[in-house]
Amino acid sequence: MAEKTIAAICTPLGMGALAVIRISGSDAVKIADRCFSSAGGRRLCELKGYQALFGKITEENGDMIDEAVALVFRGPHSFTGEDTVELSVHGGTVTARSTLRRALECGAVMAGHGEFSKRAFLNGKIDLAQAESIAGMISAKSDEALKMSVSVKQGSVSSKISEITEKLLETAACFAAYADFPDEDIEQLRPENFKALLCETQNSLQELIVTFDNGRLINNGIDCAIVGKPNVGKSTLMNMLSGSDRSIVTDIAGTTRDIIENTVNLDGMILNLADTAGIRDTDDEVEKAGVKRARERKESALLVLAVFDSSCSLDGDDKKLLSELNPDNTVIVINKSDLEQKLSESDFEGFTSVFASAKDKKGFIELKEAIEKTVNYKKISQGAAVLITERQRDCAKRALEFTNEALKDFESGITLDAVAVTLDSAISALLELTGKRVTTEVADEVFKRFCIGK
Repeated sequence: MAEKTIAAICTPLGMGALAVIRISGSDAVKIADRCFSSAGGRRLCELKGYQALFGKITEENGDMIDEAVALVFRGPHSFTGEDTVELSVHGGTVTARSTLRRALECGAVMAGHGEFSKRAFLNGKIDLAQAESIAGMISAKSDEALKMSVSVKQGSVSSKISEITEKLLETAACFAAYADFPDEDIEQLRPENFKALLCETQNSLQELIVTFDNGRLINNGIDCAIVGKPNVGKSTLMNMLSGSDRSIVTDIAGTTRDIIENTVNLDGMILNLADTAGIRDTDDEVEKAGVKRARERKESALLVLAVFDSSCSLDGDDKKLLSELNPDNTVIVINKSDLEQKLSESDFEGFTSVFASAKDKKGFIELKEAIEKTVNYKKISQGAAVLITERQRDCAKRALEFTNEALKDFESGITLDAVAVTLDSAISALLELTGKRVTTEVADEVFKRFCIGK
């Protein structure tokens, strides 16, 4: 049974210059012709691909809904690989919904979540990794996140996986030949050559898997807790990083009782900031609750900015907090550097420390560099292959595990037939990553996370 022709609004609802309604499927042009009339009398069915007509969207009785531009894409040279029409009308909720309603009345059915992208995948226009990059491009919070998703859309991950897969497939074919001709000397199955191939595969997959952590930082941002005693300048630091007065700042200790959150972009690096209550021993029950939440956020954060008042020597509360911190994910901010100094870097031996004056916005560059170093944040290079979803990472990890197993079995002298089975499992995991060998359930899970209209 032929796929039904689908339609959906592809632009956000609300006031804007334009709203776009996309129709895709074998009957897309016919359906569009039923609700669109060109100013010159030409019909859309007369157009070749990548041509447009100006006209109007009309009701069945001829009443005009809105002026429109109809753009025709002919399959397979369209995003979905099918005949597609995009109707551009004036932006606005009513005009967009009325145009969609009219397209549905003329024979289209409502598209589901990610159905246009799913059809592009099923029609071989994109693979599954590229499809996931589209969602990444839409949700990108920074230039770095966008660049990374664009790189995947252009095939950086797919090419890398294909390169690895092709070598393994060639070797798998040699195993099949060996089964039929066991006396033949097959070059790829010579111990030194086969072992070299598996080791090369291991290295390639390990390098690829490592990219996921940096990709996650770029996509999701770095969860960062700002901690310290009351009145050391945590809220002022939050405001300095945010570029606005997000947190209330007073000279009264304990002003911040609950967690205040904000997301900031530091030269492409996204920080999910949490300004916490001052950590100290207290008998105040409300303040105790705030301190408890602050400690919980500190423990769960990927990055901790621990703030200390440089004009005061370390006291018992300071030393207790220091003992709770992990040097691997903590940057010490020695704040109020504009005042007389009673602290030095030697007081924080083993930690990365930065002098700053959040009030005067001094030390910002040094702090940013310290953060980048602590979280091992790396800007991606043009065209770099980066795994951007947990699904991709898990597929690569399974492929690596099977490769490791194949190498171990080969070195232990297990029969080549058994090694061949394990090698095929590694190949299957890689083909699943790009969607060349994937279940319907997995594909549905990927596309249901897309918005309707994409």
